[in-house]
Formats: sequence, C-alpha cells, structure tokens
Amino acid sequence: MKTLMLFAALSAAVITGCATVPAPSPSSDAQGSWITPRDAINLAADAAPRGVEGTFALTVKATGAEGGETFLNSELDYRDQRNLTVTVSPAATRQLAERLGEHPRTALMGRDILVHGAAVRTRIDFTSHGRPTGKYYYQTHVKVIDARQITIR
Repeated sequence: MKTLMLFAALSAAVITGCATVPAPSPSSDAQGSWITPRDAINLAADAAPRGVEGTFALTVKATGAEGGETFLNSELDYRDQRNLTVTVSPAATRQLAERLGEHPRTALMGRDILVHGAAVRTRIDFTSHGRPTGKYYYQTHVKVIDARQITIR
C-alpha cells in the first residue's frame, strides 16, 4: 500500500512538472492586436537568438540618439530590464521627422505608439577604454528601418 501511495505521489509530481505554461497572449483593441513591452521582452528571451515578429504597443517615456540612430524607450531608464527599445535608423528618423513636422525624439515623447517589426534580445557589452570588460546585460530592441513601421495611437 505504501509503495502504491509513493508511486501515485511521484507520478503526480512528474505530471505537474511536465505541465506547460501558455505563452503570453497579445492585448487587443478595436484596431487589432499588439504585444506589450513586458510580453515582448519575455517572448524575445524565449525565442533568442531569433526575434519575435509582431506589433508592439508602448508609451514613449524616454528618447536618445547615438550614431545617427534614434531610440524610443518604454521606460525612463533604457537599462531597465522592463524596457523595450525602438531603434530607428537614420533614414526612418528623417522620414518620421518629415511626417511629424519635428524630430521624432520630440514629437513622440509621451505618445502611445504601435511599432511593427521583430523584438530581438540584444546583448550589450560593458566597455572600459573601448574594450569589452566581459560583463554584459540584455536589452530588447525593435529595429525600425521605414517610418511606416510606426503609427501613433
């Protein structure tokens, strides 16, 4: 009897351990469906090194620029693990500036946007004097190469 009870308990533990957790589902509205920054980060991490295609919804809380690229961030601190970064190429930045009448860093600050593309987990290496230190962290980026990938909600 004890053996049967032990077998039943172990079987239940194994079956429970094998249960799958469904992937997060996108949120939706009357315009269609989109993926939140938190879901984008989780889905990109699960799919790494591949990306996750979709339409991503975020409020632009911070912006930046480096090397001609413009960055639109879902969090105030771009290093925040909850941050989704939209990396806008120089060409797409020019297209957006023409469409919006001002630079996207200004025009999109505080705005709710939808971005179509692929969320990719991106390794960011810490450097010292231009050399990698061996320390790194991950960000999740959606690359925009055409202004039509971004719409304002």
